[in-house]
Amino acid sequence: MRIPVIEGIIDRRILANFRIDPEVMSRVLPAPFRPKLTGGYAIGGVCLIRLKNVRPRIMPFSWGIRSENAAHRFAVEWDVDGQTHEGVYVNRRDTDSCLNALAGGRIFPGTHHHASFTVSESEDHFSVSMKSKDGQAQMKVVGSITDRLPESSIFDSLAAASEFFEQGSLGYSTSDAEGRYDGLELRCLDWSAEPLQIESIESSFFDDSHQFPLGSVEFDCALLMRGIPHEWHSRQDLCCPATIET
Repeated sequence: MRIPVIEGIIDRRILANFRIDPEVMSRVLPAPFRPKLTGGYAIGGVCLIRLKNVRPRIMPFSWGIRSENAAHRFAVEWDVDGQTHEGVYVNRRDTDSCLNALAGGRIFPGTHHHASFTVSESEDHFSVSMKSKDGQAQMKVVGSITDRLPESSIFDSLAAASEFFEQGSLGYSTSDAEGRYDGLELRCLDWSAEPLQIESIESSFFDDSHQFPLGSVEFDCALLMRGIPHEWHSRQDLCCPATIET
């Protein structure tokens, strides 16, 4: 799926991250993806991102759309033609934009589900919740700006955590076609992040004990990004044969 370059502003982006037992995460991921490990753990999490002034770069004026969006995402690796690549696998995207929901998977890469968002935020405190219209997903993150990561984090510094997540710019999302994943690259033109101290976090996906048995997933850290110019670039779809059960 090819689209023109899309540009805009990341008004607010929260990356709330979990460290996960690699074996458990391997069972969650579809082929050809495998967990990208750091400190012996797999990493997954939720992204709550508000975009503004989003429009094709070719448009000669500053009009653009604004939307609240959410995603469940995993740091992954995969192989193509003997070469290892890294990025993120997004198993679900949700948005409050009817346009995004309609275009996702058709005009814009990645299926987007329609959802409602409740946001309460100040300069240093954030509460963002999402509930999908189909009842299949919900999440909530509440936190405040701080000056350091949790002592329990597997990342030894903000710089290390920021670098890890910056490397996950290339994402693949589920599509309507089995075994095909839509590719999309997020280019942040001025990458910067600050730590967020989480007061509470909920996720219908990571809280599911059938997917993640007790003790297999723990909160690690959260990062906040604000006022970041960015571009979306479509990338070649990733296709793999459907698994044949015997």
